[in-house]
This record gives sequence, C-alpha cells and structure tokens, in this order.
Amino acid sequence: MTITKRVTFIAKEDSVEKMKELLTAMVVPSKAEDGCLLYDIYQYENNPRKFMAVETWRDEEALDGHKASEHYAIYKSSYEPFCDEKYSDELEVLG
Repeated sequence: MTITKRVTFIAKEDSVEKMKELLTAMVVPSKAEDGCLLYDIYQYENNPRKFMAVETWRDEEALDGHKASEHYAIYKSSYEPFCDEKYSDELEVLG
C-alpha cells in the first residue's frame, strides 16, 4: 500500500529563505531512501511564505524509516523557529 502525504508550511515573515533552505535540504536524502517514490518541495508563487512538501512512500515501513532518519531528525529539531504554521493531510492510501 502506498502512502502519499502533503505537508504545508507557512514561514514567518523574516524566515522565508531559512525555511526554504531547511525544506529543500530534505529532498535529496529523502529521495535516496528505500521506499521513497516521490519527494518534492514547492513554494507558492502567490504567497512565497507558503511551502508544500509532497511525498509518496511504498508503505508504512518506508515512511517509518524516513521518520527515523538523521536528516528528518535535523529538520524536525530546527524548523519550528522559522515556521508560523504547519499542517498535513494524507492524500491517498492505495492497496
């Protein structure tokens, strides 16, 4: 079963570039993980403070492996000072 998630971040006014740096640093190592089918970061043109991460994982085990990775731990421990708001949803789970 694949898992696709969408995570939206709203950067603080003075933190857009730092938020972009933290989020884009996740792309290459995440795509290299076993079970990663898609991992991309998008920045909204009409609202540069708003970013969206779209990720698809082969299964729950692959997603759990991602959450246990070193790059995820770095992101998780450092994004909050630069973020006004974060929310996510699961787009689809296919069997």
